[in-house]
Amino acid sequence: MDPTVPLATYRLQFTKDFGFDQAAALVPYLKDLGISHLYASPFLKARPGSTHGYDIVDHDRLNPELGGDEAFLRMSDALKAHGLGLILDFVPNHMGVGQADNAWWLDVLEWGQKSPYAGAFDIDWDALPHRRHPGVLLPILGRPYGDALQAGEIELKYDAENGSFAAWYFTHKLPINPQRYSEMLRTIVNAAAAADDPAGHELIALAHEYRNPNHPAYRDAASLKQRLAGITGAAAVIERGLAAYRGEAGAGALHRLLERQHYRLAYWRVAFSAVNYRRFFDISDLAGLRVEDIKTFRAIHPLVMRLIAQDRLQGLRLDHIDGLRDPAQYTRRLSQLVRKVRREAGLLSSFYIIVEKILGDGEPMPNLPGVSGTTGYEWLNTISRVLVDDKGLQPLEQTWRSFTGQRAGFDEMLDAAKLRVMVSMLASEFTVLSRALARIAAGHFSTRDYTIDRLRLALQLYAREFPVYRTYETAGGAGTHDRDLIEGTIARARARWEGPDPQIFDFLRDAITLDLIAQGGYSAPRLRNFALKLQQFTGPLMAKALEDTTFYRHHRLLALNEVGGDPVAPALSPAEFHRRQEQRVENHDHGLTATATHDTKRGEDARARLLALSEMAGEWDASVKDWASRNTALIQYIDGKRRPSKGHEYMLYQALVGAWPGESTPDFAERMQAYALKAAREGKEETSWTNPDEAYEKALTDFVARLLDPKVSEGFLTSFTAFAERTALLGALNGLSQLALKALLPGVPDFYQGTELWDLSLVDPDNRRPVDFPTRKIWLADIPTDWSALASQWRDGRLKLALTHALLRLRNEHAELFTRGTYEALDVTGADADHVIAFRWRRNRKELIAAIGRHFAPLTDSGRRWPQTWNFRVEAITDEYTVALGSDRKAAPNLAELFATLPVTVLVRT
Repeated sequence: MDPTVPLATYRLQFTKDFGFDQAAALVPYLKDLGISHLYASPFLKARPGSTHGYDIVDHDRLNPELGGDEAFLRMSDALKAHGLGLILDFVPNHMGVGQADNAWWLDVLEWGQKSPYAGAFDIDWDALPHRRHPGVLLPILGRPYGDALQAGEIELKYDAENGSFAAWYFTHKLPINPQRYSEMLRTIVNAAAAADDPAGHELIALAHEYRNPNHPAYRDAASLKQRLAGITGAAAVIERGLAAYRGEAGAGALHRLLERQHYRLAYWRVAFSAVNYRRFFDISDLAGLRVEDIKTFRAIHPLVMRLIAQDRLQGLRLDHIDGLRDPAQYTRRLSQLVRKVRREAGLLSSFYIIVEKILGDGEPMPNLPGVSGTTGYEWLNTISRVLVDDKGLQPLEQTWRSFTGQRAGFDEMLDAAKLRVMVSMLASEFTVLSRALARIAAGHFSTRDYTIDRLRLALQLYAREFPVYRTYETAGGAGTHDRDLIEGTIARARARWEGPDPQIFDFLRDAITLDLIAQGGYSAPRLRNFALKLQQFTGPLMAKALEDTTFYRHHRLLALNEVGGDPVAPALSPAEFHRRQEQRVENHDHGLTATATHDTKRGEDARARLLALSEMAGEWDASVKDWASRNTALIQYIDGKRRPSKGHEYMLYQALVGAWPGESTPDFAERMQAYALKAAREGKEETSWTNPDEAYEKALTDFVARLLDPKVSEGFLTSFTAFAERTALLGALNGLSQLALKALLPGVPDFYQGTELWDLSLVDPDNRRPVDFPTRKIWLADIPTDWSALASQWRDGRLKLALTHALLRLRNEHAELFTRGTYEALDVTGADADHVIAFRWRRNRKELIAAIGRHFAPLTDSGRRWPQTWNFRVEAITDEYTVALGSDRKAAPNLAELFATLPVTVLVRT
């Protein structure tokens, strides 16, 4: 077995309330559960109070809110003592900016392009109009700049201890460049009437010494600040003199001072059209890093490399790999650095690296050196599609469209969402690309007649037709796969073009593929910058348009609206499912197999319940109509507009089926209200994050509250509970099958925190709530061995915990089969053959056979009873096999009999 490939990972979300010591206390439990590696959310120093850790402000420090260095060592020692590895979710793409805690960003604001950290951030310095000096736009103001300035919300302050000046906007620190101190000191002393004061005299002398506008230089600024801090009585004089920059009278002086800085303050809405630094999606307080810059690459990895050298870190999960300019270059450099560090430390084994990469259906994994695979979204969706019943998808489509009146197809929805995102959230980034393309065209006589408006429209069509997250071409040009992808996208964009100059797409194609470089006459650096930046744009565009917009508009079956998924994808046959698994083994894919993550749209068992609707399409149709009729009185009409919309009402019924806890409680109602509000804003139809419709949102949350109030909606809740009880049973069975497939398929099974019991959570932040680990510890220590008893009490979740433990025990006992064995599909015969997925792992003379159930409705009277009668046979089984899971009996059995207890069975032959 390769020691670097985990047997099973367990994701923990670290927060100020769950730090290193809490994780250390959990290690024995994870060991007993069968986990081989703790998979940690980011734990480098993040913004105080961060609930996720992705807003890192210092890559060279552990997060003090998690316990700091000493607590980390205690956790690390606990992991080592129990033989567990540690995988860190590492963030190479961006840092948290704004506020007052990122030293790199503050230095860039203070010194602009002269800062040694200026190259670390992806800033278009010359993009701000009407400025004498280059600068970075800071869209941090809660209202227009002039209003904030005149209201005194932007305040100039002096730090007496450090001898420095900064403007402050509430918690945002805006350093003043020291080359402006001279003029400021003169103004301050005059305003304080302190020219004859000894401190005032020294301040004027210091101002005179630094009167040259280019003085001090960056290297001399610390000396200036130190001398300023050392002047006795200076703080009092400065405090009085700062009145010249305060109040209504000082607004003009403060404005003139701010206009001479290396930044421009702006209303937060300006970010939609004028921000000039690359962000993480559209989040302005997460600034993109230029990790392709070798100095930046070296600067963000020292702490991680120290942990690797100390053998306290055995793997990395690379966040948002598609955000990087050249992912392959980065993973190559990283893997080379890791090998060097481990070799020098005398560590002979290799290192485990995976990437957060969303692959479209059938999209090949890009060639990323040193990477074992992805975080597993493609396999999450593969499992869902083999469990869903294809016969129910078209009826579900008809029910949704009939109920809502929706006529737009999925592709039409996605296209509209992309356009919406390009002209709003990512308009700044798209403008940068359009200008870059226009500058390239203007640089050659053959293309200078292409105006920026025409180029912008052509590029917009290209982005709308681009079918995946990104290409992976390098500075050397596009590879075969990327070239085919680009050609196909260009052809579709050209077909939609209504202008008189379709040849513009030839230019656009050659610019994107970098073929223009070979043609000569064009600027190679500009072309490379454009093409590689375009790759960094298409990923966020797809994510915001698909995952964060269209998924909240298209409601055929929410179970398929998952990260990396396709809401209109057909079900997978067992044969196609097996083909994909065999291909995974051939490709040596050792990435994760996930069924829930911190970013999934709902909990794994909530999704499993919704998959069951495909087997109950007729009953779902009747139920939805009945519920809508019962709830007519809960609908509000304001100015002729229905609130909530039919789309949101339909979405809520599905979401309730997935998350239903068995009864309505105030806590559940609050969770559903929060979900409804987020879903509506993400959909961007009736309301949105940037332009919330308060009246609509209140009507929506009121609808949820009254819908779940037993005093108001007794009839609905009685009807709904009866239906939800049945989907709960079918969902539990689907959930067990989903768990077994994850644990027994190729790849590394990944368990999101708490999902060893039923996971009925909603989208974040609901899925990041604290986990009740004490109960899980107690239950794991005393799991019944009687599968029949566990099945009879399936609602409490111990059945899932027991199956998780049993499957991981098998994975540990037969590790070589899963990491080095061959995977084979097995034929199933009999009346219920279509309800069973069977496969075998084989290595030398050792074998493991798994049989896993699916499509349970016909076998359970549509969820009214546990399935007990099965009729199928797996032909490969002989007397040489023994039962490893599914029964206390050990002799090779008729598997159909075992399925009466648990629809998951494993046999072994050793």
